[in-house]
Amino acid sequence: MNNPADTQRDSWKTNWGFILSCIGSAVGMGNIWMFPARVSKYGGGTFLLPYFFFVIIIGLSGVIGEMAFGRAARSGPIGAFGQATQSRGKGRHLGEAIGYVPVLGSLALAIGYSVIVGWILRYSIGSFTGSTLIPGDVEGFALAFNSMAGSFGNNFWQTVGLALTFIIMVLGISGGIEKINKIIMPLFFLMFLGLAAYMAFQPSAAEGYRYIFRIDLKGLADPMTWVFALGQAFFSLSLAGNGTLIYGSYLDDREDVTNAAWKVALFDTLAAMLAALVIIPAMATAGSRLDEGGPGLIFIYLPNLFKSMPGSRILIIVFFTAVLFAGISSLINLFEAPIAALQQQFRLSRRTSVTVIAAAALAVGLCIQGIVSGWTLFPFTSALSEPVWQASCFSGYLGRIM
Repeated sequence: MNNPADTQRDSWKTNWGFILSCIGSAVGMGNIWMFPARVSKYGGGTFLLPYFFFVIIIGLSGVIGEMAFGRAARSGPIGAFGQATQSRGKGRHLGEAIGYVPVLGSLALAIGYSVIVGWILRYSIGSFTGSTLIPGDVEGFALAFNSMAGSFGNNFWQTVGLALTFIIMVLGISGGIEKINKIIMPLFFLMFLGLAAYMAFQPSAAEGYRYIFRIDLKGLADPMTWVFALGQAFFSLSLAGNGTLIYGSYLDDREDVTNAAWKVALFDTLAAMLAALVIIPAMATAGSRLDEGGPGLIFIYLPNLFKSMPGSRILIIVFFTAVLFAGISSLINLFEAPIAALQQQFRLSRRTSVTVIAAAALAVGLCIQGIVSGWTLFPFTSALSEPVWQASCFSGYLGRIM
């Protein structure tokens, strides 16, 4: 049974506002610096075939399930799993305890992600002022990144990024999250479409396209290709019993969940493909192989490549602005579950809940920025995100079946 406080919960005003917000939650660094790297590493179309398979078969059904579960429960993971176990006669507290796993995992990932968003914001502002393109070569870009991502090297922009995120969130679901995603998500796709069109006219772009869509039967027989494709589909579509579930809890009963889910899966996959169609041909034009993703790709190699192209100033502005939009939209979704949990479990107001999470995120995030450098933060957060994501997924499905 829903508690009385749930009747006062905020909700989406429009179906497309909800869909764009879900797309925003799914489109992030997993699409921009992880997907192109995995497409390249695992053989282009050889990776795409199993990836598309999992998006259609598992991702789409999972998105439908999480949206519907959240809407039925009118709650985040804690309340939803509590209702699920209570309905099976196993007690509400057991499900609520399971629900804390994805909520705390989301908060941990959000805090680490906020450090990266701070980097992106600094480079985005620098693209307008011209400072992002000042380093002369790869070594210069690497030194600039190391200086920024070193101990307490980006406190200001990290704080500004968090402040922007929480200002949006304090305005609520319809007044903040929905409105901002209606603006930044269409702009994100327009910007990446423009970048993809520009790259199509660059030398050696055709070589990049051939690599993206080539299929190697030997690679298809490699189990690891399928394992990473499955992981990419789950990670990219935000399936962990958390982000999609909490957004679904604000959805009106009259909305068509199936219709919304396939659109989210489609546009998230389109975003990933656009990133690949920009980055892989760009690296082919530069005569280099995309061996790995991460901060080196975004903050060193691509800026160095863009600098050598006509219209470099416009290219770098469009690229980092689009990446910033993707980062902010994902960060908002990661923070929403813990904020909603404080509202429901402790009966705090939206403003108070946002303030508590903001203070914790800023304090811990600045410590991470002070202790861990950029080159060690990425492998650390990547290594951490896998078990956190797996634990969240496991708890999410455990909460449903118990």
